Amino acid sequence: MIQEKPPVFLSIVFSFRNEADSLTELVRRTRAAMETSAGMRLITGYEMIYVNDASSDGSLEVLLELAAGHKDIAIINMSRTFGVAPCVVAGLAHAKGGAVVYMDADLQDPPELIVNMLQEYLKDDQVQVVHTLRLSRRGEPWLKLFVTRIGYAILNRYSNVPITPESGDFKLLSRTVVDHVLQFKETKPFIRGIVAWVGFKQAFVRYHREARFAGKSKFFVLGEKVISNFLNSALVNFSSVPLQIASYCGICAIFLDVLFAIHALSQKVSGVAVPGWTALMLVIIFIGGVQLFCIGMIGLYLNSVHEQTKQRPNYIISSTYGLEERGKV
Repeated sequence: MIQEKPPVFLSIVFSFRNEADSLTELVRRTRAAMETSAGMRLITGYEMIYVNDASSDGSLEVLLELAAGHKDIAIINMSRTFGVAPCVVAGLAHAKGGAVVYMDADLQDPPELIVNMLQEYLKDDQVQVVHTLRLSRRGEPWLKLFVTRIGYAILNRYSNVPITPESGDFKLLSRTVVDHVLQFKETKPFIRGIVAWVGFKQAFVRYHREARFAGKSKFFVLGEKVISNFLNSALVNFSSVPLQIASYCGICAIFLDVLFAIHALSQKVSGVAVPGWTALMLVIIFIGGVQLFCIGMIGLYLNSVHEQTKQRPNYIISSTYGLEERGKV
């Protein structure tokens, strides 16, 4: 029997770097959304946790000014730039809410949608995760959208756990799910994959994603960060298929090499001259390419093991603000 949950204390985790131009509007809209949620008796209180990934544009000063006179903002400052996922994990580790929303700070994802997410979460006592599904993505180039679709298709075809397409890093997690996510000690965590792996009943809220409020995206579609995140965090951590592909390529190379050897032998027996160095070089180049590809695939996994065995922390916090005085509506 489906039962409703009682109102919750909500934590909202923002991971950001150099978003000084967006923070004032973000805080204003988030506070308004929380006032609406409180008026609808969806929450008993809230906190906003801003994880500052070593911003250099004055973002910290803007946040400190916005926090003055309020107790709803907590700030976690990283010792250097660690990336989005480690910052999200840091925010989750310090969140005290019975439910936690994590999202970016560029206002592409509207804070007002949190009200709908809370409604979906509270109306069913079995729901532990609320995803947001992007129906459209305004202001993003067609190449990025195309590559994203290809990425999701590859992950869902070869990953051990299906990941819903267009469900990005804007989710609501129950305290149960947060506690399970924090048990993962992966060096390069892929939060979307981890949340899907944890399981439990999940709900969805659909929306149209807006363009950035200010500034430019820091993640270029074919940039090193995006490619590295897909290969090292998503594909390697949630699929063994690259290793299998390497094996298949090796088998194909051996098979083609055997066919070429049979062909060369038959020509020798029949008295026909074997082709010269051109054919030989083609075979050598082909086999060499396959070998390099296989070594590269194995290298990805060896690097993942190497990083994990060093057991370095995913992040280091240099300072905090307001963690003990937070949570007032």
